[in-house]
Amino acid sequence: MHLHRIAALIAIALWFIGSGTAWAAADCLAMAEGPARFRNAGFAPTALEPDQVRVSFIGHATFLIESPAGVRIATDYAGYAGGVVPDVVTMNRAHRSHYTDAPDPDIKYVVRGWNPAGGPAHHDLQVEDVRIRNVTTDIRGGYLGRVPDGNSIFIFEIAGLCIGHLGHLHHELSPEHLALIGRLDVVMVPVDGGYTMAQVNMMNVLKDLKARLVIPMHYFGPATLARFIDTAKASLEVEVSRTSTVIISVASLPDKPTLLVLPGY
Repeated sequence: MHLHRIAALIAIALWFIGSGTAWAAADCLAMAEGPARFRNAGFAPTALEPDQVRVSFIGHATFLIESPAGVRIATDYAGYAGGVVPDVVTMNRAHRSHYTDAPDPDIKYVVRGWNPAGGPAHHDLQVEDVRIRNVTTDIRGGYLGRVPDGNSIFIFEIAGLCIGHLGHLHHELSPEHLALIGRLDVVMVPVDGGYTMAQVNMMNVLKDLKARLVIPMHYFGPATLARFIDTAKASLEVEVSRTSTVIISVASLPDKPTLLVLPGY
């Protein structure tokens, strides 16, 4: 690593520590440990144990994430979250299928991955037992070219787990991005291979993130998903779920990095 990159990483770390923010002591900066085993679960509003998180793939890039305290989060929300009204929605703006200008007024927190006023969006939100923060990345902007900070990777810290949603990621991550993200135990990754970026580049991102559980999204059809699975086999175990909902805990994370395919599109 070049000296200027090392200096940048040190500066980032010192800035957060000196600012007194909670990020400096975030659980997601420590490595999680635990035996492997996660289990499929039919979607139902049943209570979770204090160490469990329920993740349901709604479709495209939208997941419904539920915490032990009952907080419901919909990612890349475009107006539909599986028939429920979430407490929190996160959105990205690369395409209309990742956001809405008219979210349900009953949603308590609408968290946009871009800053309508310009510049990067900054979020660090505590909602009961869930912490939500973001790290911005750039997007391609058509005739405008590259748009800085147009997408956000959202990180959800729940029940000791660090869950990351890559949004509409258009480029590989720099060391500075990785330092800001910290540890991810679970990552939702777009695998379309074109609208975001080539599958080989997305695999490079996954190798950098080192998450133990990878859930593909944004693949449009079985052929695209199959190509990604074939590429991922070299470095990931592959499991295909019968249901679109899974219950995850720190203790149930797989020993080996695993690609968990949930039914969807």
